Parts: sequence; C-alpha cells; structure tokens
Amino acid sequence: MSESLNLLDNQRFALMKFRRVMTSSLQPHHDDYFLLRWLKARNWDVEGAEKMLRNSLQWRKQWEVDKIEEYNEPEVMKKYTPHGICGYDKEGSPVVVITFGEFDIYGLLHVTTKKEIIKTMVKYLEYYLKMCNEQVKKHGHLAGKITVIYDLEGFNLKPYLWRPATETIISSLQIYEANYPEILKMCFLINAPKMFSFAFSIAKKFLNDYTISKLKMFKPDPTKWGPAILELISPDQIPAYYGGTLKDPDGNPRLRTKLCLGGKIPKEMYLDKVVESDESLEYTTVNIRKGDKIKLSLDSSEEGSVLSWDFRTEDYDIKFGILKEDASGIKTEVVPITRIDAHILNETGVLTCEKLAKYFVIFDNTYSIMKNKKIHYCIRMLPPSEEFKTTNAIE
Repeated sequence: MSESLNLLDNQRFALMKFRRVMTSSLQPHHDDYFLLRWLKARNWDVEGAEKMLRNSLQWRKQWEVDKIEEYNEPEVMKKYTPHGICGYDKEGSPVVVITFGEFDIYGLLHVTTKKEIIKTMVKYLEYYLKMCNEQVKKHGHLAGKITVIYDLEGFNLKPYLWRPATETIISSLQIYEANYPEILKMCFLINAPKMFSFAFSIAKKFLNDYTISKLKMFKPDPTKWGPAILELISPDQIPAYYGGTLKDPDGNPRLRTKLCLGGKIPKEMYLDKVVESDESLEYTTVNIRKGDKIKLSLDSSEEGSVLSWDFRTEDYDIKFGILKEDASGIKTEVVPITRIDAHILNETGVLTCEKLAKYFVIFDNTYSIMKNKKIHYCIRMLPPSEEFKTTNAIE
C-alpha cells in the first residue's frame, strides 16, 4: 500500500489473521484500512472483530445498504433533516454540519416512520463515506474520516422524553456503533445547554469509548469552540456563522445553499390525529400543602431502565430530588434535593438506572410555612425495549 500502516508486530499479525478468516466475505474495496476499523473497534480481538463485521455485512444485506443511493427518502426528511457537507478539514476530511437543535424528531415521527428516519440516516452516512473515499484518493488515508460540527443551539430535551423519539435516537446510535466503527475524526458539540448533559448521559451508554473520545463539548461560547474548530478546519471551509468565511450568495452566514438546517415541521403535515398534542393528559396534578412533601416510588424493572421527569409548578418554586435505595436498603441521593424555579420554566431530565433498585422522586415543600404548592408532573420509568438490546431489530 502507498502509506505505511505503522502497526506493532502483534497488530500486524492480527490484521493478517483477520483478513484470512474473512477472505471469502470481502470485496475488492475492503482494503487493510477497512479491516483495521473493525479490529480497532474490538481492541484487536480477531474473533470479536470477525463477529462484528459478519453481523454488519448481514445487516447491509438485509437493509440493501449497497443500493441505498437509490432509496428516495420522504420529502419531509429531505427538507427537515439537518445535515450537510460545508467543506473539508486541513487533512482533507469532509466537514459535516448538523444543527441538531433544529431537529424536530417529534414532528418527523408524526409524518413518517421510525424505519424511514433511520434508513435516511444510513443513506447520509453512506454518502459521507463515499466522499471520504474520494478524498482518500486525493489526500491519503488521513482524509478517510469525517469531522463534525454538531450545533446544539435551541436544543430542547422535552421531545426526547417521548418514548418513540427515545427509541428512534437510541436505535440510530446502535446502528452507527455496530456498522460504522472508526469513521469519526472529531465531533465538536457546540452551544450545548445545561439540559443536554442529561440527554448525553443516556446517549453515552450506547457509544463505545473510541466515539466518546472523539467528542468535544462546548457551552454556548464562541470564544471557546471557535478556536478549537479553526485548529482543524480552515476558515474558508466553514460557514461564517461558525467563525469561517463561507456565506450564501445573498450573504447568509449559515450557508443554506449547502446545508439543510432542519426546523419545525408544520402541524398541518402531520398524518395522524395527534395534531394538537394534549400533553396535560400525561401529567398528574397535586397540591402539596405547606410544610409537607410527597414521595413517589418507582422500581427499575431491569438494568438500563430510564427514569424521566418533567414538571412545573404554579406561582412558586419547589424542592426536588431523587433517592436510590439499593438491595441492602441503603439510600443515596442520585439527584440532589434542591429548590427549583419550576414556575418559570419546566424542569425536565433523565436518569439511567444502572442497577436494579428502588427510586424515590421527592417533591418537598417542608421549607414553606406559608404557601401550598400546586405541581403538574409526568414521572416515568421506561424499561429498555428489545430494540435496545439487539442491534439489528429496527422495525
């Protein structure tokens, strides 16, 4: 090959063995760099890499991924899925911009299906890889991975507490991890609001260590994420909105001519009866008397269950927190009990239940000697579905 692989002896031996056991299943374009992706994803364990690759090849056959270019995604996906390539980094890798804060997952699932959303994602991933392969021919294998600017401006956690949305995102992550190992060079998670940390704590459970190591998260502060991005990408390759120089012909700094920025899907496009979502039906309303508190008990049905909360109060704040009781009866605070201004903004969050335990959600008004508090809450314990456990089950 034209470039040195720079492998240790044991790694070179693993590569030779891996190619030998996979020979009958490989295609001409499956070079050593392709095989190394799977070996690295399984820490050079040939048996593990073989199982992973064979499962992926079977998945590609089932989903007809090699013909995915011919798939005509729904118009709503073309118009409202935020993504696009704006240019190339300093090593020649494609730079993908995803304005995730403008991704209307709730709206999409009222217009199209989960499978169509995931299939569209796969089509875009395959397109990015195709662009990577073209760049490799020009610039070498350092250009064979994608660099991503993942903009979280406007991110709202609430839609992702809806089970169909949660399942769609987690299934997408599982497909990505199982079938696209080692394709990410760097991902800048910029403009991350505080509430995103809750969502990220869930997402990390479905990402491997390699992927997590390539994620750099930044608060909404361009003085922090701007220089970090420009270290890898020249200004003439990114939109002016992100500190570059690229603009649309009309001067728009967001580069709409190259990027789909997503946005809210009009409710008149919804295909089902849930046009006006009466979310109050999901809420329980209680009055907590002055000097009193309520305690809600939930059991995690199995490891990996997700506890979600969304609540608001009328007129006044409330203390809120979550306790966990293990098998020995020891209680610990997993969400510290603090005063929340839930009368100003809904308080939402999620918690992964890593071990079987009992959880207690506390709404505490004992500190108030004058005022009763009215609270509207939606507390749910969501067990991981079978989809979460088996990578290829996506119906």
